[in-house]
Amino acid sequence: MKEQVRPSGGPEHEWGRAEMGGSPRWRTTAAGMAGALVCALAAALTGCGLVTTTKEDRAYAEKLAERYHPGVLRVIEAHTLVPHSGGSEVVFAMTDDSDAVVRMRVDAEAGTCNTHDCRDVMDEAVERGRREAAALRVLLGAFRRCGHEVIAVDPRTGAPWIAAAPTNATVSGLLKDIGACARRWKEGAEVKGASVNLVSPAVAEKRPTGEKSQPTAMRLSATPLLAALGSHAYYSAGYAAKDGRVDPASGSARIVRPFAERQKFATAVHSAVADRLRAAHPRVQVSDYEWIWRLEPGTVDRLTGYVLYCEEPDGDLECLGDRAVLATTDLDGGLLGELREIGKVREGRGPLRLPPM
Repeated sequence: MKEQVRPSGGPEHEWGRAEMGGSPRWRTTAAGMAGALVCALAAALTGCGLVTTTKEDRAYAEKLAERYHPGVLRVIEAHTLVPHSGGSEVVFAMTDDSDAVVRMRVDAEAGTCNTHDCRDVMDEAVERGRREAAALRVLLGAFRRCGHEVIAVDPRTGAPWIAAAPTNATVSGLLKDIGACARRWKEGAEVKGASVNLVSPAVAEKRPTGEKSQPTAMRLSATPLLAALGSHAYYSAGYAAKDGRVDPASGSARIVRPFAERQKFATAVHSAVADRLRAAHPRVQVSDYEWIWRLEPGTVDRLTGYVLYCEEPDGDLECLGDRAVLATTDLDGGLLGELREIGKVREGRGPLRLPPM
């Protein structure tokens, strides 16, 4: 049996707490580390007599909420941090703001929050939650007044998702309309641009909507929701800024595809370009480099992008592409019209320098 000791000096590895008995989280010394790691792996699969739990962290978070923000914070859920470094992420709803969500790291064993004093961390998390909820209401209101419901928000980029089905006849007007929404959304802030994701109404109708009891910010950025929307091809509309404000007339769109579809498209394009270039360069090699393919203005079925190539193989080295062509294709990667030769875009294996499209 491994020696179980209280935290002390020297190499340590946190074990997690035994489910029965409510004993503190034990640690194993370096001599028992290998066995503890094996047990930890087995615990994920079979239990191994141990259960990693967030119960204590959740209870501690509830006490902190009652002490520092009584009647305001309600714990919704708690998650073990991965990789586990002590404590859990605890998620709160706010009783006085149904849109706000508050997230913070709580470590009951250490008596800290994100390794700091819990009062300051909780106050900052609450303030951040209120600030983000207020910004979310500005976003939702701006698009609602434009006639578009925001159905999701990317937590990494802040880009909203709306349901739309552009056609060649409507895409130009739709991009300007959405650009006006984005301008209103970003009004009052100095911006460099904005982006909006457009998913087909059919996909939007089947999306998971989450529990209505969850805060709006939590529902609209839920992982299952974003995964469902991103599992199909969708449009990403991008806008530049003019004098620090979103320019609705600058809108351009690209198609974002799931990995398998993107690979299939790239293979078709590279093969077609290689066939076309081979007449002048029999030993041509096309690079695997994937450029961003943008929709031709006024269309949703014509794509333009760069393809890199090497006129000759570079020994056994992979072709990075020191020359480029600009190609226009259909949605399946078939070439439309002639290739536009760009010329040298890289010296040897140096940095890539492509001109704006």
